Amino acid sequence: MQVRRQARIAALQSLFEIDFAHHQVGVVLQQRLEELDLPDEGQRFTREIVQGVLAHQPELDQMIIAYAPEWPIDQMAVIDRNILRIALFEFVINDETPPKVAINEAVELAKIFGSDSSSRFVNGVLGALLSQQAAPPKRKKTGKKQVEGNAG
Repeated sequence: MQVRRQARIAALQSLFEIDFAHHQVGVVLQQRLEELDLPDEGQRFTREIVQGVLAHQPELDQMIIAYAPEWPIDQMAVIDRNILRIALFEFVINDETPPKVAINEAVELAKIFGSDSSSRFVNGVLGALLSQQAAPPKRKKTGKKQVEGNAG
């Protein structure tokens, strides 16, 4: 298994425990990393995801609420919301992972750890956000015709 996927799994397991059981971040992260035999790069990536998601959680949750309005975040499956947080952190906040890679990895995590419908849900929310980001910004109509070129 790829190092980054293993790191994402470790991050997801850590975030799930922190979110569900409210255990201390440092203790959870240390235990998870001790259980796994991740190289330094994988350990660094796991820490980066966990710390980044927790640091930006309110912002990430607002994005989830905006693109999954029919699912209150506190009623969403703990695993699903943490998968969404990880993916959003990776391609919106951290901006080091290409969006399609982050979405694909999130869908794979949902298939492994989520319910039967988790992968479709995760793909739908992230796909909606990505398509909204890719859409060209709408120009405001000023009511005046804008003329380009030289003035005269």
